[in-house]
Amino acid sequence: MERELDLGNVGPLVLLTGYQTPAAIRRAGVKRLATWLRNRKVPGADQLAATAVQAAENQHTAVPGEEITAQVVHSLARQVMALNEKIAETDQFIEGRFRRHRHAEVIAGMPGIGPVLGAEFIAATGGDTDAFDNADHLAGFAGAAPAARDSGKISGNLHRPKRYSRRLQRVFCTSALISIRCCDESRRCYDRKRAEGKRHVQAVMALARRRVNVLWALLRDGRCHNPIPPVTQAA
Repeated sequence: MERELDLGNVGPLVLLTGYQTPAAIRRAGVKRLATWLRNRKVPGADQLAATAVQAAENQHTAVPGEEITAQVVHSLARQVMALNEKIAETDQFIEGRFRRHRHAEVIAGMPGIGPVLGAEFIAATGGDTDAFDNADHLAGFAGAAPAARDSGKISGNLHRPKRYSRRLQRVFCTSALISIRCCDESRRCYDRKRAEGKRHVQAVMALARRRVNVLWALLRDGRCHNPIPPVTQAA
C-alpha cells in the first residue's frame, strides 16, 4: 500500500486523550493503564503502558502551566485522531472510485501502484493511452524522459523538460521506490543501474522511466503485469 494508518502512532495519541502528564500516568500504573488502552482497542496496550509508566517514573519535574498544557494536548490529540479517521475515510472513497475504472486491474497490477497512486494516474492521464502516441510521449509528459537541448555543434545535451506533470512524475517515482522493496524485477533493475555508477536518484528515475514503458504497453494491450523471473545460470 502507498499509505496506511501508522498503528505505532495510534496508541500514544489515544493515551494523550486520557493521560497528559507524567504524574497522571504514574498514578494510573501499568495494569490500570493497560486495561484502559485495551478497552479502546489500542494495539500493544501492555507494552505501551509499561513504556509510558517507565518514562513517567523518570520525569518528576512539574513545570508552570502544566494543567493548561495538558488540556491543550488533550484537545490536539483528539483533533489528530479525528483527522486520521477522515483521511482513512477519504482513502476508502478514493479506492472505491478507482476500482470502478475499466483499467483499475491493469494499473493496480503494477508493483508499487495501489488505489491512491492509481487514482492519481487516472486523474492525470484519463487512465488509458488514447492521449499518448507512444510510451515516449507519456514519459515526456511525466517528466521521466530527458529532453534534448542541442544547439550548433553541440549534440546530446539532455535536460529535464520544463513542462511536465509533477503529479504524474510523483506517481511513477513513488511507485518505483515502493516497487524496489516489493518486486524482485524492480530491485534488479535498480541494482543494475547503481552498479553502472548512477546515483540513487538517477537509478530511481531510470526505473520510473522503464515502468512508464511497461504500464503504457499493458494499457495498450489490456493485460495485467506478469513479473519476469530472474535468469539463472546453467550449471
